[in-house]
Amino acid sequence: MAVRVDLNISLDGYATTTDQTPENPFGEDWGRLVAAYTATRTFRARVLGDPSGGTTGVDDRYGAAYFENIGAEIMGAGMFGLHNFPDDADWRGWWGEEPPFHCPVFVLTHSAGRAPISFDNGTEFRFLDAAPEEALALATAAAAGADVRIGGGVDTVRSFLAAGLVDRLHVGITPILLGRGKNLWADLRGLESDYAVTSEVAESGVVHLTFARD
Repeated sequence: MAVRVDLNISLDGYATTTDQTPENPFGEDWGRLVAAYTATRTFRARVLGDPSGGTTGVDDRYGAAYFENIGAEIMGAGMFGLHNFPDDADWRGWWGEEPPFHCPVFVLTHSAGRAPISFDNGTEFRFLDAAPEEALALATAAAAGADVRIGGGVDTVRSFLAAGLVDRLHVGITPILLGRGKNLWADLRGLESDYAVTSEVAESGVVHLTFARD
């Protein structure tokens, strides 16, 4: 079992901008940030349900690895959408009736009294108010030997990195400058010393940086 993170960031380290709205939940630059990933064959098939095309190559290989051997996921309230719809008791997430997780998803929120939400494809959102270590213990048990993915947002990822709980961090660095938002590397000085770091450049120009524990 490994604890994994896969995240797209800009050249200057930003994973999200600060202009999120209910109509544009990830900000106006999110499309540019993940353009290489959303163009892949894997994304089109696994997220959009369209197996008819998409790019192959390095980006697609990392895109496929994102889905491999995941038994549970942890995400923050913002990624699920609770910051945008805090008073909507019927909110079921951004992904409609086919969320692309197919496993238990633990949503970290101070509104932990929400009932779990289950879907026919195996996805179940469970809501809890917990520290990273406690949330990871629950997710590990639910994963039954498979990997646990820390899905986002940036604050959630940083909290798990700061606690030393992440075994593998994959970052797709997109060649754009955002200049604002939430920076993945904030308060993580020296993180690289805990990992073996490798890099690979995709045909799109995205640099795939991997931090892996020895």
